[in-house]
Amino acid sequence: MKYQIGDEIIVLHSNEEGKVVDIISDKMVMIEVRGVKFPAYMDQIDFPYFYRFTKKKVVVETKKTTKIFIDNIPKEKPQPNKINTPDGVWLVFIPKFNFDEFDDEYVAALKIHLVNKTNFGYKFNYENCLNNEVHFQLQNEIHLFHDFYIHDLAFENVNDAPSFNFDFSLSKNNKLKNDNFETTLKLKPKQVFQAIERMKKNNEPTFSYKLFDEYPDRIFVPTLSFDKLTNKGFKVYEASKFKENIEPARSVVDLHIEKLMDNINYKSNAEILDIQLKAFEKWYHLAVLHRLHKFTVIHGIGAGVLKDEIHHILKQKTEVKSFINQYTAAFGFGATEIFF
Repeated sequence: MKYQIGDEIIVLHSNEEGKVVDIISDKMVMIEVRGVKFPAYMDQIDFPYFYRFTKKKVVVETKKTTKIFIDNIPKEKPQPNKINTPDGVWLVFIPKFNFDEFDDEYVAALKIHLVNKTNFGYKFNYENCLNNEVHFQLQNEIHLFHDFYIHDLAFENVNDAPSFNFDFSLSKNNKLKNDNFETTLKLKPKQVFQAIERMKKNNEPTFSYKLFDEYPDRIFVPTLSFDKLTNKGFKVYEASKFKENIEPARSVVDLHIEKLMDNINYKSNAEILDIQLKAFEKWYHLAVLHRLHKFTVIHGIGAGVLKDEIHHILKQKTEVKSFINQYTAAFGFGATEIFF
């Protein structure tokens, strides 16, 4: 093996120096450059001292045969570091290859890394489930623009409906952001096999899935002002204390008009019926709010108009279990008993 863990290396395409932090296979290693870990093929890196002492200086001849050494060529302006360009949070899979007895290459496991390409650090709770049962758990923290090795997943477990569940929260409190954010990635075997084939075809070391682009903002609910209502005489109170602020319920209500008002002169039959039905609705709703088991309304016998109207209303009430006529002396031989 050309490289060992801890060896200093240089990335050939960018001339950045780093070190080897893990051996993935006989063709690939995990390297760390400026705090960021990523896989690289061995032909993409070299030992820095070997590179320095074997790199020949390029000589450029002009028409005047003046020799210009590469050390004298003006340096290009530094380009922005693409690694530090925000691009969400990713779950990265690095296949770990082995060889069987016939020297054929196969995937033995998937090394799972969490990669944070955002401007925030996160605390996270992680669960890997196989067939809906927890297989691996972890609670840790990942810094901004860093990656975090989580664990290895045996490749045979890809057939066990693996899911990768995360619950993120910000490392530093931010009043403009949510307290937490949950996300889940579920993989199917066919999906993984196709990703590995694309990876090999494109000569790429990993395949990955984005968990989210940006940590979600907090949704602020505007507070309502009830000053205008209270100024007009309305009583405002918390919904949880509504029973303390409403009229007590009655288990029996008499709707005879003389029980509802003192002066009934000059009232038509239609006006009287309207007063009786409004009183019924009031006491009916109080019975429901106070969760009474039953409620009796006395409507009398008469022509049966009030009784029919009440029965028609009750048939449309979903909270009514049943109701029956009560022709007993206790209720003047004209009442309806309602069961909720």
